[in-house]
Amino acid sequence: MKRKFIIHAAQMVSPIGTKALRGKDMSKLTILEDAAVYIEDETIIMTGTTEEVLKAHKLEAEDEVIDASAKCILPGFVDSHTHFIFGGFRSQEFMDRINGKPYLDILKAGGGIQSTVVSTKSSTEEELYADGCSRLQDMLSMGITTVEGKSGYGLDLATELKQLRVLQRLNKEHPMDIAITYLGAHAVPKEYLGAGDKYIEEIIEKILPVIKKKNLAEFCDVFCEEGVFSLEQSRKLLQAAKKLGFKIKIHADEMSTLGGAGLGAELGAFSADHLLMASDRDIKVLAASDTIATLLPCTAFCLKHPYAAGRKMIDEGCAVALASDFNPGSCFTNSIPLVFALSVLHMKLTLEETITALTLNGAAAIGRSDKLGSIEAGKQADILFLKTEDYGFLVYNTAINQVEHVMKKGTIIY
Repeated sequence: MKRKFIIHAAQMVSPIGTKALRGKDMSKLTILEDAAVYIEDETIIMTGTTEEVLKAHKLEAEDEVIDASAKCILPGFVDSHTHFIFGGFRSQEFMDRINGKPYLDILKAGGGIQSTVVSTKSSTEEELYADGCSRLQDMLSMGITTVEGKSGYGLDLATELKQLRVLQRLNKEHPMDIAITYLGAHAVPKEYLGAGDKYIEEIIEKILPVIKKKNLAEFCDVFCEEGVFSLEQSRKLLQAAKKLGFKIKIHADEMSTLGGAGLGAELGAFSADHLLMASDRDIKVLAASDTIATLLPCTAFCLKHPYAAGRKMIDEGCAVALASDFNPGSCFTNSIPLVFALSVLHMKLTLEETITALTLNGAAAIGRSDKLGSIEAGKQADILFLKTEDYGFLVYNTAINQVEHVMKKGTIIY
């Protein structure tokens, strides 16, 4: 057994609990000065002041000791919504959108998600793996210790399986934990245009069973949106996925008030994501459910859309998570410092709520809040060391990365 002590941290800042915090409880962080953490192998055994921890667990010669004087420590960030495995880039499309070209015109010209589908189909698994490794390292540098990754840039069995195999390999070979999601219902493939019902049947009858048999994904997701997949198509797919044993998520109410947030709550989705256009009624439904409202402020920022009503959701009692939505089209950034800035300065969440949203509630959005998302006894030792002793620098030093070191499962890996 390896014993490790973090001692004399200027601040230890963490939510506490094994379930998502909701409403006003999202601001309730434990903040300790001269803090210490005692770790055995990968697991936190005790936290408290340095005096308390060293009194309960006497230092031995072979113990590893990390002096965190003048440092603030926090739980590792959990980015619970990304699309980081893809081929190709869409920089020209981004510039076209900035210059006012309508997205439908971009689609007609072969852009949009269909462009990424073509590039991902032509990419080898080794190419996708190498790019994935590089992106994970970027995430790690900003304090992300657990990430959710989706497929959805194949829209056919072979390419979806290729993306999922890459995600599985990265989960085994990279130190970061990856929650893997199948998102074949990301768009209607060209060969099924005008026949979305038929494509949903194809997924249910021929694709989901294969993914389940090969145990390639934990979650199933769907893009429930006007012009993509309807409420009934989404309901049919998610019910079938649940029946097969998948956990479910839903892209909901991003561009129109369709009711996807309410559907996610009704079906017991782990999270309903985006929610820029969620209705007041559905916000109340989410607040009364166990479904996490996962908000993606970088996407709204990049698309120049109004932000989701995060302040209202918390005030209504929702459990809110924040994530990057890193993808090659609408949001080509995985910047956690930008998420902090947008959340506090534009969405009106407090800094404490934002920390909870990126740690414990992010972990809950992928079903891992029992072991991740906080610094407390029994949790996995995923801990960030900031460059400063004051957690306020996460937003005060606006959009600048504050992470100096990252501990994953009790080992410093960055």
